[in-house]
Amino acid sequence: MDNDDPKTNLRTIPGVGKSIEQDLIELGYKSVADLNGADPQAMYDRFCKMKGQHIDRCLLYVFRGAVYFASHKTRDPKKLRWWHWKD
Repeated sequence: MDNDDPKTNLRTIPGVGKSIEQDLIELGYKSVADLNGADPQAMYDRFCKMKGQHIDRCLLYVFRGAVYFASHKTRDPKKLRWWHWKD
């Protein structure tokens, strides 16, 4: 994805690099706006099922942060770190 628009570029989300961007695209999320109101646990469960294996829960934490980022215009900087979302 070569889009530099911060409203659509998934890599504008803290913690989302090229690999996780591809994971999100595989799940059907093509923009930041697509993540607004999504269910991170359902995303993670679906991704594990798609891959046919358990995926490290750190991905769930990144999904939680990504949905937070997409769902709020004003963001708490502490909540933009993936480890904030650990169980």
